Amino acid sequence: MNSPQLIARVPGNSAGLTAEAIAELNRAYRPLGFAERIQRLYQDFPANGILVTSSFAATSAYFLHIINSIRPDQIIHFIDTGFHFQETLNYRDYLANLFGLSVVDVRPDHHHHQYAISERLWETDPDLCCSVNKVEPLEAVKLDFHIWVSSLMGWQTDHRAGLEVFEERRGIIKFNPMIDVTREQRDAYIAEHNLPFHPLVEEGYSSIGCSHCTVKGDGRSGRWQGKPKTECGLHL
Repeated sequence: MNSPQLIARVPGNSAGLTAEAIAELNRAYRPLGFAERIQRLYQDFPANGILVTSSFAATSAYFLHIINSIRPDQIIHFIDTGFHFQETLNYRDYLANLFGLSVVDVRPDHHHHQYAISERLWETDPDLCCSVNKVEPLEAVKLDFHIWVSSLMGWQTDHRAGLEVFEERRGIIKFNPMIDVTREQRDAYIAEHNLPFHPLVEEGYSSIGCSHCTVKGDGRSGRWQGKPKTECGLHL
């Protein structure tokens, strides 16, 4: 396969890749494992155009351990909604120190965030709450990058089960290197490397987001309980 830097480009996404080029990337990367995909990504694309985000949630140590082992100078962007559990912020700081990560916090517009608080949007309009505190802040950051690396896994939700390794998503090329990693594979890697779980996992939280919208539960059953939401909107 030719390097994506040499493939025909068209307007429409920040990397300028055609639909055919994205399909070719999927054919080339699909047979690879998670770590191999990360290694290949830095060969095929300029590092300064790669955005890596982490929620520093339940098992983020797995994702970050592999990223850090391959590209230790990669900056990790963390969306600080202002509504995280204190345990999440502590976990972020702990992993940053443990792995030597450079973490950049992405925060919402102050006035939008205050509006979310005054209107208790997590109760009255959770989609808008996620939009102003998570989606919009990251949209601004994405303008500076061409490839967005996420830690989505297909077994987590029906929506994620249908995602490819590469996809065009709202003007950027989304890279999902873990999309076909099983829960068993993830847990085996965590055990083998003695990686720390988020401290709330042992208390029964499997998926951890903002404190207002997260309760104990298996999988993502503890997110937005009683509401039809299964995604915050970042990955839709």
